[in-house]
Amino acid sequence: LARAGLSQSDIDFWEINQAFSVVDLVNQQLLGLSPQRVNVHGGAVVLGHPLGASGAVIIARLISVLRARGGRRGLAAICNGGGGASAVVLELVNSPAAQL
Repeated sequence: LARAGLSQSDIDFWEINQAFSVVDLVNQQLLGLSPQRVNVHGGAVVLGHPLGASGAVIIARLISVLRARGGRRGLAAICNGGGGASAVVLELVNSPAAQL
């Protein structure tokens, strides 16, 4: 978020990959995120964790949530093997929220 010049309040929805079910719960607690804005359609434990396609699935889910709920920005995060992680901030430029 800092590299994008944004703060948590700028993010409408969060999609956090679940290597384990506790991952998004810990992130909610550590970052003070509202559960209503994290993995709103369920995480990988519920919906599946397609090996090799997890990143694409997370991005697609996030775009779907932003469009369906009138969001403007979302953040997708995924863990990498060996303790690393990656994240991307998406912004829908043609969303109704972008007109604000």
